[in-house]
Amino acid sequence: MSLVVTSYVPEGIVLASDSRQSITVERKGQADKGFKVETVNSDNVMKTFLVEQHGIGISTFGVDLLEGAPMSSHIERFLEEEWSNLESVASMPENLIAYLRRSFPNADVGFHVCGYMKTGKVSVPHVYHCHVSKNIVERKNVKPDGAIAYGALWSGQIDIITSIVNPVMAKDASGAEKVLRAPAPILWNAMTIQDAIDFSVYAIRTTIDTMRFQARPKNVGGPIDILLLTANGARWIARKELHA
Repeated sequence: MSLVVTSYVPEGIVLASDSRQSITVERKGQADKGFKVETVNSDNVMKTFLVEQHGIGISTFGVDLLEGAPMSSHIERFLEEEWSNLESVASMPENLIAYLRRSFPNADVGFHVCGYMKTGKVSVPHVYHCHVSKNIVERKNVKPDGAIAYGALWSGQIDIITSIVNPVMAKDASGAEKVLRAPAPILWNAMTIQDAIDFSVYAIRTTIDTMRFQARPKNVGGPIDILLLTANGARWIARKELHA
């Protein structure tokens, strides 16, 4: 499992992700006494990627290994085999999902795909949520009337940050939903890019720190990678580097 957070505000788009890869190991014993255990395989996995020539960011969540190969290798193959220099951020999500569904139609893997696209003289932000097995491609940063919306999108191990930021709902005796707890609103339209970076780190760091004290698999962890996209370009705010 993973936690990826994308915050989109007027100044730009911030993609952030943890680095932990969890796997389930099955041990088989005699007389059907085998067992399964979830364990941490790595804290150095890349889950956020930059397509430099187009300033497009991709974050991946869900299963990281498909046929024994990490998701990073599948994304690299997609970019080499199917992605042309003429494509835009608007067409990448559907192409990426179609590419993976040909070989892994039931893969529990999803993506945030983000970037800017020129519409006339204006660079318009695009934020997409997509999923392979669910065959979903949704643009998240537009309102029903077509206006640009601002906010944040998080996927993967979302229960902790969701319980903090979103209203807590419950059904009454009649089956109607009512609000049990309504947190104060976050003013995404007024948020600066530094605050968007800070929120993304907060969401992932709070999840990691909360899991530490809970009796549950610790499937979010490791360094936090942060990619910033703006109408003027893209750059890494934080990124793991190889070292010896």
